[in-house]
Amino acid sequence: MRKLLTVVGARPQFVKAAMVSHAITKASDLDEVLIHTGQHYDYGMSQAFFDQLDIPQPRVNLGISGGSHAQMTARMMASLEETMLGEAPDAVLLYGDTNSTLAAALVAAKLHIPVVHVEAGARTRSLTNPEEVNRICADHISSLLLTCTEANLRNLALENLAERAAFAGDPMYDAFSCYSARAQRPALVELGDGSSVDVPEAFYYLTCHREENTVEEKSLQGILEAMQSLDAPVVYPVHPRSKAAVMAFVARGDFDNILPVEPVGYLESIWLVTHARQVVTDSGGLQREAFFAAVKCTTVLNFEVWPETMVAGRNILAKPNKDSILEAMGVEQVVDEAYQPFGNARAANNIVDHIVEFLEVR
Repeated sequence: MRKLLTVVGARPQFVKAAMVSHAITKASDLDEVLIHTGQHYDYGMSQAFFDQLDIPQPRVNLGISGGSHAQMTARMMASLEETMLGEAPDAVLLYGDTNSTLAAALVAAKLHIPVVHVEAGARTRSLTNPEEVNRICADHISSLLLTCTEANLRNLALENLAERAAFAGDPMYDAFSCYSARAQRPALVELGDGSSVDVPEAFYYLTCHREENTVEEKSLQGILEAMQSLDAPVVYPVHPRSKAAVMAFVARGDFDNILPVEPVGYLESIWLVTHARQVVTDSGGLQREAFFAAVKCTTVLNFEVWPETMVAGRNILAKPNKDSILEAMGVEQVVDEAYQPFGNARAANNIVDHIVEFLEVR
């Protein structure tokens, strides 16, 4: 039996790992050891996902979060090196483009442990996006690259990485297909006073956490002004690192159409996506989930993360200001149900099959 060491640290990775870990348990060839870096750490951002999605509890939680990108990555590398030396895995499995992904990829490569990168080949072509640096570096030092879309596969071919790449599909589509029927109307906890609040009958769903949208007051204000002008309340689960900035705006009393709440679990988020009038986000994962749910999405970024979703008005880029966001939201989407670039909801099984085949020939 081969040992597979999986490293996760952020909520999108927990969703992907849930589906693949379930598939791994059915594969007699693999023994998985799950390591949590601690990059996302509070209940709503971390443990809720393990509880809801029946993910095996991590063998180790490194408890590393906060600090600059360099500080966080360096601390993760030091701890992961010790962990990998102790576990001696046959391969390291990574997801996405977080600092946890980069740290684990660098350590494994230096220890001559093969790296399997799921969600390989995604490109924004903007090095101002820190995740772009992470994903490019991780791809180029990985031994097996598994993509969510055929377009991702073509990106890898342009970088001379085609020989170690294969299309597997998107495990987030697997998760959406598996869990959306189980999602229930959430009980929301209002940010600040901790009171329980009901989901409005009609609402928009906002997530906004990236540095480029929350560090600069002008950008966050532009996003909130757009949400304030909508014809129904806006449910806004606030990322912990954005809490102080958001509460400062809320305290002014000018944004009473926006309902800032504590982070929600995966099942709650899926319910909010599928029942929202529209989604406004800067999350790479949420724009895909809106696409899966056929709910119109506006992405507040200056680069495309998943261009596959940006067809027929289904997902439109906007700048962080009121006019740009409202213009994008005003475009009507046209849904072609036959268009599904993210696979057939069997990505987790495909990923495991590719890993087993890869390890057999080593």
